[in-house]
Amino acid sequence: MLRGPRGRAGAFLQFSVVARAMAAVPSVSLPELRSLLAAGRARLFDVRSREEAAAGTIPGALNIPVSELEGALQMDAAAFQALYSAEKPKLEDENLIFFCQMGKRGLQAAQLAQGLGYRGARNYPGAYREWSENGG
Repeated sequence: MLRGPRGRAGAFLQFSVVARAMAAVPSVSLPELRSLLAAGRARLFDVRSREEAAAGTIPGALNIPVSELEGALQMDAAAFQALYSAEKPKLEDENLIFFCQMGKRGLQAAQLAQGLGYRGARNYPGAYREWSENGG
């Protein structure tokens, strides 16, 4: 019977797969995010729940919960505009920055967007927590 690697080798293999997936998604630091926002060169997507976003978000962010994101990014432009009152991002747009509360859902969202062809998808791993702790 064939089995996958066990013990430390198996754990290392699993870790390296996760690390590669994370490395494949470009991220943005807080100073870079502030600079991009000041220059008007970023679109922010808050992928937390509506309740979380209503309690506070990064100014200018569009709230699309991660559970809705795949469907939203596959909508036609008119339907997206009607539902979210915002222009749908284009596949070639740069600096489409996804964030959540702690970083995990933002990474998941950026990976999903990349998988759908959004080349400019990036994760803000510091997330809303870092933003709010540093005075925004």
